[in-house]
Amino acid sequence: MTLTFTSMQTQHLPSAMRMSSEVKWPHRIEDWAFALDISRGVVALHDGKIVATALSTPYGSSAMSNLIIVDPSMRGRGLGRKVMERAMATIDPATWHLVATPDGLPLYEKLGFCTIGEVSQHQGVVASVDPMGEATWGNSTHLPSIIELDRAASGMNRTSLYKALSKITRFAVLGADANITGFAAIREFGRGKVIGPVVAPSIDDAKSLISFVMSNHLGKFLRVDTDTDLGLGPWLKHCGLPKMGSGVRMQKGQPMATQATPVTVFALASQALG
Repeated sequence: MTLTFTSMQTQHLPSAMRMSSEVKWPHRIEDWAFALDISRGVVALHDGKIVATALSTPYGSSAMSNLIIVDPSMRGRGLGRKVMERAMATIDPATWHLVATPDGLPLYEKLGFCTIGEVSQHQGVVASVDPMGEATWGNSTHLPSIIELDRAASGMNRTSLYKALSKITRFAVLGADANITGFAAIREFGRGKVIGPVVAPSIDDAKSLISFVMSNHLGKFLRVDTDTDLGLGPWLKHCGLPKMGSGVRMQKGQPMATQATPVTVFALASQALG
C-alpha cells in the first residue's frame, strides 16, 4: 500500500466533498473552501486517491480540529489518527476544541480529548414566526464590534473567521451604531442556510436576533447548531427547526478560563468551526 500525506489544497476539495457526501454530511464545495481558507489541512493519499482529510483552524491561543474523514475502504488501519495528528501538528495552541460525531468519539478520546458538553443540530423549514424584539440588519461598520463581542463570549480570537464571514454573510444586530449588544449571522451552507454564530446577552436577546432572521426567510430551509444546555431547543422546534442530530463538544490541553461574561455564544458558525 502506497500511502502519502500532503497539505490540503484547492484541487483536493472535490475529493473531500465526495467523502463528506458519502458519510451524509451536507457540505457543499463552497463550505469546504470556506473552512480551508481559514485553516490548515492535511490529506492522505492511497495510490494517488484522497482517502482521508483533517483540518486545524487557529483562533489565537485556541484551535478547532475538524472535517476529519476517512474513506470507508481505509478504516480500521489507524489512518484517522495519523491524518488528524499531522493536521494538529501544523499549529501549537494551548487549547484544542472539536465537536465529535459518534463514529469519531473513540479516536478523540484516545488522543486526550475530554467531553465538555453537547451540541444540538436543529434544522427544517421555517414556520410562521414574528420578530421578538428590536433586531435590525447590520452593516460593515459593525464588524469590529462583532469581533469583540465574540471574543468576550467565546474567549477566543476569531478575527480570521469573522473577516471571512463578512464576505459571504449578513449580520443582524441589536443596538445602534458602534454600541451593539448582540448579533446573528446567516449564510449559505449545506442544504439551505445556517444561522450562526449568534452572540447575545440573554436567551431572550438570542431569540430576538434569530426570530428577526427567520422572519426574513419564511418557508426556507435553515439550520441552527446550539449548545443543548442553553435552552433554545424547544423554541427552535416550535419555529419549525426540530432537533435532527447532536455532537459531543470536546476539549484538550489547557482548560479555557471560566469567568462571567456579559454575552454568550448561543449558536455556532458550524460544528466544524465552532
